[in-house]
Amino acid sequence: MALPLMPKATAVWLVDNTTLSFEQIGDFCGLHKLEVQGIADDEIAQNITGLDPMAGAQLTSEEIERCEGDTSARLELKASDMPPPKKRRGPRYTPVSKRQDRPDAIAWLVRHHPELTDPQVSRLVSTTKPTIVAIRERTHWNVSNLKPTDPVTLGLCTQIELDEAIQMAAVRVEKENKKLGIEPRLKEGDTIDLGTVPQPEI
Repeated sequence: MALPLMPKATAVWLVDNTTLSFEQIGDFCGLHKLEVQGIADDEIAQNITGLDPMAGAQLTSEEIERCEGDTSARLELKASDMPPPKKRRGPRYTPVSKRQDRPDAIAWLVRHHPELTDPQVSRLVSTTKPTIVAIRERTHWNVSNLKPTDPVTLGLCTQIELDEAIQMAAVRVEKENKKLGIEPRLKEGDTIDLGTVPQPEI
């Protein structure tokens, strides 16, 4: 359930400025009604300044009045007019302590998942294309000391991100093979039609 910004400060304002029940305020702010009662009794949130949810366009006066007139009603958070934030693209920030692990992660990716493109590897471990190419071609300055390590283990990406990249690469490879007329390799669980395979004479 979506909560208002600064729930406890919002609860303080609602306690001080409305006749809503503790349960109504608690449901809206994600608090137990006993916590709201503690706010009303000055036992909780004594140093918190109330935040007007109407000023932040999270509630309307009509919504508050509706619920003040019906204790069984529940406040509904007003949908924001702001568009949702766009998903950030490009390399993520990598802590300095983990940057030295990037070459090992790249080495692992190019060894175990050569189907991944350079841009995919770049996004997964936040590195540059020249570094990836150098490791692929074994011209990296420190190639003799590289220890291929799973980037998930190193904390450079999540398992979900890695799985999504591998799946996208598999789909791309399959499409490319179809264009070239290459039959897909057998996968675990696939069967061969023995009727098409010459049988040895007994």
